[in-house]
Amino acid sequence: MSQAVFLDRDGTLIEERNYLCRPEDVAIFPGAGAALKRLQGGGFKLFIVSNQSGVGRGYFTLADVERVNRHLVSELAKEGVRFDKIYVAPEAPEMPSRGRKPSPQFLFDARDEFGVDLASSCMVGDKLIDLECGWNAGVRECILVRTGYGAELEKNSAGKLRSAVVVDDLAAAADWLLKSRAAQLK
Repeated sequence: MSQAVFLDRDGTLIEERNYLCRPEDVAIFPGAGAALKRLQGGGFKLFIVSNQSGVGRGYFTLADVERVNRHLVSELAKEGVRFDKIYVAPEAPEMPSRGRKPSPQFLFDARDEFGVDLASSCMVGDKLIDLECGWNAGVRECILVRTGYGAELEKNSAGKLRSAVVVDDLAAAADWLLKSRAAQLK
């Protein structure tokens, strides 16, 4: 079975833009591509798990989300990064949803479709719902990045983060994961 890193999109891989719907507004965090490439080189499969409630709220379409994701994938591919799959929950928070975080369903789907060992995998995000998604799926580690909403969450909800690893950004998350994995293999 494979190890995977499940990544939130907005605030984790790219700058948070309120209801991002245009590819030209995508701003990838500095060092994100290199961090993802190192994780991939370390044997991790990469997945994006993203709530996109702007679709359910009628602000933009699923086609807009797909255009943004294609642009992101294309830009990161220039650095040799490849995602195994992108999971999107387009529903608004009050709507029924199979995969909207904190639901672990998309992680279970990746387990079943790609042979991912959730117990040796990781969830990385900037919101509590990202961490809860990972905890609900039984991943080994949940990492909060201080980018996006992460620093605010750390400041205001530290008690809820006791079982999370907290780092500055995706590059620091990759460092932590790769060191942790190397220590496990010893």
